[in-house]
Amino acid sequence: MAKTATIKTNRGDIRIELFDKDCPKTVASFEKLAEEKFYDGLKWHRVIKDFMIQGGCPHSKTGGGRVGTGGPGYATECELRPKLKHVKGALSMAHAGSCRHDDSGKLVGGTCSNGSQFFITHVPTPHLDGVHTVFGKVIEGQEVVDAVKQDDDIISISVA
Repeated sequence: MAKTATIKTNRGDIRIELFDKDCPKTVASFEKLAEEKFYDGLKWHRVIKDFMIQGGCPHSKTGGGRVGTGGPGYATECELRPKLKHVKGALSMAHAGSCRHDDSGKLVGGTCSNGSQFFITHVPTPHLDGVHTVFGKVIEGQEVVDAVKQDDDIISISVA
């Protein structure tokens, strides 16, 4: 049985099926950060209507630093899987740098690293396939994803 994550927000809860079999390193890192309460009290620092919501930057808690540039102090490599697409409700890693992968998921240009920042899509975004690691999908609460506004709260994230 797949692991699930619950993201508690000030607008309601989002429940996500995690793809721990396909993306074990990414899910393990996300789970570790959730257990350490890294995400608790952060903001949805980037919200683009009809595209996605993004959170996970530690600078969003204090407003210090450059919001959108922070991470956990380490990076994991991308786990791109051609079968995992950026459908509506996809949970995907945001990353620094630009990278490009072929259809098999092999890195063919640039650098690619994941930290703590993630995003959830409002709509299918196929132009992100092969660029960002899709490691889960919304199974309950897509209406919450669609209601989130810039600087809304991520109260907590738990994984079971």
